[in-house]
Amino acid sequence: MTGRFGSNKACRHFGLAFWVAVFTIFAPQANAEHYNRETPVVKAVRAVSPAVVNISSQIQVRQAQHPFSGMAPPHLEWFFRDFFDPGWERRYRSTSLGSGVIIDGERGFILTNAHVVARAGTITVTLMDERQFEAQLVGSDPDSDLAVLRIEADEPLPAVAMGRCDDLMIGETVIAIGNPFGFSHTVTTGVISAVNRSFRADDREYYDFIQIDASINPGNSGGPLLNINGELIGINTAIYAKAQGIGFAIPIDRAQRIINDLINFGEVIQAWIGLRVQDLDERLAAYLGLPDSEGVLVRTVEKDSPAEKAGIVSGDVIRSLNGNRIADTEAYGRAAAATAPRQPLDVEVWREGRVLKKTVRTSVYPPEKAARLAEALLGITVADITPELRRRYRLAVSSGVVITSLAPDTFLAQTGIKPGDVIRQVGDKPVRNRQDFEKALVKQRLQSAVVLLVQRGRQGYYITVELY
Repeated sequence: MTGRFGSNKACRHFGLAFWVAVFTIFAPQANAEHYNRETPVVKAVRAVSPAVVNISSQIQVRQAQHPFSGMAPPHLEWFFRDFFDPGWERRYRSTSLGSGVIIDGERGFILTNAHVVARAGTITVTLMDERQFEAQLVGSDPDSDLAVLRIEADEPLPAVAMGRCDDLMIGETVIAIGNPFGFSHTVTTGVISAVNRSFRADDREYYDFIQIDASINPGNSGGPLLNINGELIGINTAIYAKAQGIGFAIPIDRAQRIINDLINFGEVIQAWIGLRVQDLDERLAAYLGLPDSEGVLVRTVEKDSPAEKAGIVSGDVIRSLNGNRIADTEAYGRAAAATAPRQPLDVEVWREGRVLKKTVRTSVYPPEKAARLAEALLGITVADITPELRRRYRLAVSSGVVITSLAPDTFLAQTGIKPGDVIRQVGDKPVRNRQDFEKALVKQRLQSAVVLLVQRGRQGYYITVELY
């Protein structure tokens, strides 16, 4: 049968061709736009993740107890603690979780936070491939909250590439990798919110941190902060408990010198400059003829110190160190702490209306001066606790330093301290022996006061001694 459009067969062919054309024109172009999902973040995470480690540490906790612990009213707790022998105590082990990053795969060095491994007994490091190693603590610096561990492997380990912080940009993308709440190799991204950030936490002031808009939880502590190229620019640290939606990281540029000291010496070696300084106010600045109140006034110069040899005198005003403006004592302290021993320090001072430039050849505080500090500052002599001294003074402890003599007209003598008392802590530094005592006193010597933990029998007392 034929008609206007020809045979039925022809019509069917036409209809099929029509619908094929329609679907061809309007069908989704599935492969027309293919996005590359392998972004720079993905590449950076893939490259660095094998160098990120999980750190667990077994901590021996000793907690003083008495038969009525937990049952006595809070206002009477002190009575039971003092009444019962301190020998009543409970011991248990606690596991701390944190993160770290391998910075030297050949030698097995791992960078983490000091508080992650504080008081740790056994430290276990777990790699991404689930290999486990027992780590040795190379060195720890609580002041910077950095520590270096070492593990021994049969082959070189993956390591992170070092970046830099002097060119960081506000708003640039950063990547944090860590183990928050035990979730291994968790990745978060964000941006840099601020640099050179300072804040106060746990009665301490923290300086020169990188602030990011990603939360850093306790398990993230010690993990790496990376730029978009996968380079290490900071170590994440969970030290600000009030932080919600923000995090902080220690800049890797500031950490480099600390890392080197910890690897080479097991501790951070402070440079000896030999200055004691104070802030300026507007009246003092005007009296000295300064154009503004920025800078620090040199109060005293230690005898035979690098500063004295460089020609710096009391009354000078320090305006800059190594080209960095010094606004106040906090800025001076940060600049001095960042200076390595035996490193030249260019100092710009204001003296009698003139700007002078001096070069201080920093050094290490001489051991012979450290040995005399206790007598000079506190009016006491101390000794390691030997079996003979334990018998003589009937000491209940074997750790610390025992006071063997003190001048009668000193503050400590007036407070009732006497030979046979044991110093267990200087500032925030525990004292196990005379070497610990001298190191702690060297560090505290430029402070206005120092806090000592003194033990007599089984009782301990905190005493604040003004030094100047």
